[in-house]
Amino acid sequence: MILIIRLIIISVLPTVAIAVALYLRDKYDREPLYLLFKIFLLGAISAIPTAFVEKILMTINVFGGLFSIAFTSFIIAGLTEEYFKRYVVLKYAYYSKHFNEKLDGLIYCSFSALGFATIENILYVVFRFTANPYVGIYRGIISVPAHVLFGVTMGYYLSLARFSKNVQLGYLYLQKSLYIPVFLHGFFDFILMSRINVLMYLFIPYVLYLWITNLKKLNQYTRESKEIHQLEQSKDK
Repeated sequence: MILIIRLIIISVLPTVAIAVALYLRDKYDREPLYLLFKIFLLGAISAIPTAFVEKILMTINVFGGLFSIAFTSFIIAGLTEEYFKRYVVLKYAYYSKHFNEKLDGLIYCSFSALGFATIENILYVVFRFTANPYVGIYRGIISVPAHVLFGVTMGYYLSLARFSKNVQLGYLYLQKSLYIPVFLHGFFDFILMSRINVLMYLFIPYVLYLWITNLKKLNQYTRESKEIHQLEQSKDK
């Protein structure tokens, strides 16, 4: 029992740390806690339909070798998981009055991703690899942040779609908010699953690329949030 509790703590700690960091980062116009918790919870619940669809897709994966791994990485994992995480935000936050600046898209998508990643992490750490505590450390450093980085990319394009004044351009951004995270997620999984030496050498640079590009997106929208906040304050004076 003590071991299970310890493993659950290991599984949840990365989520708590990232969630607090994101909440503090959104300091100029913070999202309501109840809505963030709702998106997080629904992101976690989305793991249920995701698992159901993934199970069906696995039965039609008739390919072999690298084609099978590619199908698993990009379609079974990438497309299915990112679709449901995005659906949660589109359904319950996208048209909310609280979604009033571009940074909000990154925050909501990240919280949906964190909810999903938490359930996935518990399943791996507590139930599948109970005897190996290093799995929790590895996933806490690599897998959970990766889900959030895919969420930042998703939120970036979702915000561009939300605030676009051009309908066609907005629709294009809405499409990108799905298929770009799907590609990033799929390539991430493909590198790890294929075990191709050349690709394995690219894994660390790829993870660094994800961090650098998504931190730039986060910084960009944080600056915009600050500018909007300062402008509103100057109007009130």
